[in-house]
Amino acid sequence: MLEVKDLTIRYGNFTAVEGLSFSVEEGQWLMLVGPNGAGKSTVLSAIAQTTPYSGEIYFQGEPLRSMKSDLRASRIGILAQNHFVGYSFSVEEVIRLGRYSHTRGFLAEKRTDNEAAVAQALELTGMTGQRHQSVLTLSGGELQRTFLAQVLAQDPQLLLLDEPTNHLDLVYQKQVFSLIREWLQRPERAVISVVHDLSLAKAYGSHAILLDRGRTVSSGRLKEVMTAEHLNQVYRMDVAEWMKKLLSEWDRTASR
Repeated sequence: MLEVKDLTIRYGNFTAVEGLSFSVEEGQWLMLVGPNGAGKSTVLSAIAQTTPYSGEIYFQGEPLRSMKSDLRASRIGILAQNHFVGYSFSVEEVIRLGRYSHTRGFLAEKRTDNEAAVAQALELTGMTGQRHQSVLTLSGGELQRTFLAQVLAQDPQLLLLDEPTNHLDLVYQKQVFSLIREWLQRPERAVISVVHDLSLAKAYGSHAILLDRGRTVSSGRLKEVMTAEHLNQVYRMDVAEWMKKLLSEWDRTASR
């Protein structure tokens, strides 16, 4: 579905990503993991065509550089880590923007499938009750769910998610990741996520790329990438020991 060849991204003399190559197949959930400054979000920006790069990125065999923007928007959905809104659109209006690439003309009549997609996205993200509320009045978590609903209404084939549960409490973290896993079960779909929480990566990912300072340390099936050897090398600490210590705190709490 997606093929990246020798992706390199430079800002002046600084190389953010160097010589990255990978592919994503239908049904895969690829996790981009690594410490801060590893280049994870920068890779997503290149795929989204918002960051200049050298190398090649293909979607279903077609270079993304030459793909028309409306066609790209109908196939690739992007959920950013942070959202700035300076307009008083309602939740429903923001979500409906996700259907723009499926509508011929900005003033086109409402289509039944568009309205159904918006209603389903509202329900899936738990935002039906706020559909007429201004996005300027939403909490950070509600705003994130609104933009997730916009991406789901877009009905893309590939989802690019940059810390998709940023600002969300535990209930909605679980809901969002479970929702994305369910979305992925349909044909011709794939997901690429940037995640800092290694537990979430292990729980939901099928494949992973471990990055460090813009370079690939390991890539492939998740269980082959997220080994103690690889993680300790990148994070410069005993990751498994730290995770076990955190888990032991919960075990103590449960036994009280």
